[in-house]
Amino acid sequence: MKLLRRTALATLLLASLPALAVEPFVAVYQANVKGTIKANAQMTLSPAGQDRWNYVLDVSSPVASVRQATVFEEHDGGWRPLSGTDSTQMLMKKSQKNTSFDWVKGEARWSGDVKPDRVGPVKLHAGDMDAMLLNLALVRDVAAGKSLSYRMVENGTARNQTYQTLGKEAVSVGGKSHTATKVRRTSDDKQITVWVVEGLPVPARIVQTKGGKDDLELTLKSVR
Repeated sequence: MKLLRRTALATLLLASLPALAVEPFVAVYQANVKGTIKANAQMTLSPAGQDRWNYVLDVSSPVASVRQATVFEEHDGGWRPLSGTDSTQMLMKKSQKNTSFDWVKGEARWSGDVKPDRVGPVKLHAGDMDAMLLNLALVRDVAAGKSLSYRMVENGTARNQTYQTLGKEAVSVGGKSHTATKVRRTSDDKQITVWVVEGLPVPARIVQTKGGKDDLELTLKSVR
């Protein structure tokens, strides 16, 4: 999912950012998988205990399904992931990866359909996030005009990721036009472009490409 190094100053700024008030939501998306498969998608945020939240993306169609879920907690004015799952089913191919974040030991580990060299442990740093939690962080930080540099812990690795702001664009949500801030990050063969609309708790649009080909596109239809 152009890999840029984050400076120590940016790390301190990110760690000190206050989390916006977290509120439950249900967001409905139109999805396109691999550029050809139309699907329905839903992104939800629901309570999972005191100061804990369950953040889930479900994409489903008759021939393909994707589910990504993260449990995270509010901690010292910020958010940090506790566990995650990433499962994909397409025709006869299935894959599931599980992530555990142990903040007492300060390490992340992986299980499921992962390569032996990707099980971890990976040392955790304050401010670390996974790919799902980055969606919420982007909405928060774009609105606040903050740095969009993060350390993402995913699939047995930890990488510094910086989103570039590409300006403003009009997007449609439920037939109504909104002005969105367009941001993008590139690493290896993956590129993710996100459109953030002020006042919406989720991205209005997400486009992910891999190897120059369409991988996943989400277009917001409604949120409540």
